[in-house]
Amino acid sequence: MAASAFSATKFMQPLPLHSRSVDKKPLFADPLKTTSSSFLGSTHKLSHPAPSSISSSSVRCRSSAVVAVSSEVVREKKTKSNASLSNLLITKEEGLELYEDMVLGRSFEDMCAQMYYRGKMFGFVHLYNGQEAVSTGFIKLLKKEDSVVSTYRDHVHALSKGVPAREVMSELFGKTTGCCRGQGGSMHMFSKEHNLLGGFAFIGEGIPVATGAAFTSKYRREVLKEADCDHVTLAFFGDGTCNNGQFFECLNMAALWKLPIIFVVENNLWAIGMSHLRATSDIQIWKKGPAFGMPGVHVDGMDVLKVREVAKEAIARARRGEGPTLVECETYRFRGHSLADPDELRDPAEKAHYAARDPISALKKYMFEKNLASEADLKAIDKKIDELVEDAVEFADESPLPPRSQLLENVFADPRGFGIGPDGRYRCEDPKFTEGTAHV
Repeated sequence: MAASAFSATKFMQPLPLHSRSVDKKPLFADPLKTTSSSFLGSTHKLSHPAPSSISSSSVRCRSSAVVAVSSEVVREKKTKSNASLSNLLITKEEGLELYEDMVLGRSFEDMCAQMYYRGKMFGFVHLYNGQEAVSTGFIKLLKKEDSVVSTYRDHVHALSKGVPAREVMSELFGKTTGCCRGQGGSMHMFSKEHNLLGGFAFIGEGIPVATGAAFTSKYRREVLKEADCDHVTLAFFGDGTCNNGQFFECLNMAALWKLPIIFVVENNLWAIGMSHLRATSDIQIWKKGPAFGMPGVHVDGMDVLKVREVAKEAIARARRGEGPTLVECETYRFRGHSLADPDELRDPAEKAHYAARDPISALKKYMFEKNLASEADLKAIDKKIDELVEDAVEFADESPLPPRSQLLENVFADPRGFGIGPDGRYRCEDPKFTEGTAHV
């Protein structure tokens, strides 16, 4: 069997769902025993129970091997045929693309902080600093037709999916040139053109939307017979969402119907000010995947190369029609929950520990060690991104605010029939508008 992206990793014991055997090859390699390990960067120990000794013939499941992958995922991809490539996870071109996307996300968010404190942005603004490896590692593997559903921390997901920085910044400024014409703001990025199906302010809100998008792909392929429709959906959400009902309901539905979706948990260890370690009965979120009959994967979310290798396999499974995957990316945000959060609850030592594991610095180090890029290559990218972000700010600042007539657009199915009259004025301003209605 060809080595998969997970073949060199450590596995928990697969969870058999039925007693009957299947002819299909298992998705992953045979499980290995695991020893106690910790959350990748934390000092809190997790006890992984050692699986009992089993033979490959004793593993039975519904349609594929259901496994849960423990902490250390994909250090190096091993190839038997070419030893000179055995330690290269990426090409130079791929590495530069990853670096550019991560630097764009970081620089954009840093600029957002400046603009927020200068009064250019309003409301709650949640920044993504520190978590760039997750967005880049997953989204840069997608096709344009694939869908992404985000959370309130959605700016960088939008950028990774291809939404221009000008449009994202303008949306944050509340301008008509924004991707939602200034009506979405920080927490509701949306782009039909790029199949970004929205940021969602309430946790768990986006998961059913993502599940519906995945169902659409399956329906088009299997019912409408659109053979080329192999589109997949990524649903991003945090650790705090994983105790909510929508999460469990959609995992069940996705597994039941084998939907082409990847549930990506961005576990930054804190749900606003609530530590993940205090909020859930079992802090190993990835274990919930096998409970519903899908693979559960735990990966170092501070390492874009590890994230990317896991993402490759999960996305490929979905495209092949093999169903959903739950991926827990252990990451860390370098700023408070939002720009209104003084970030006083987290231990300074914990913050310093994760800051030392900066995903951009880690990728840079890897590329230098593998001779994939020079200092000049990366400095050129840094300069390009600085100019792009500055341009986005200037564009947003000079763009017009939405007109008052736009207020009720996209609220009602027929805005000209209710909210706005034929003359373009608000119908509610007409004294006759409420004639014949009951007044309470």
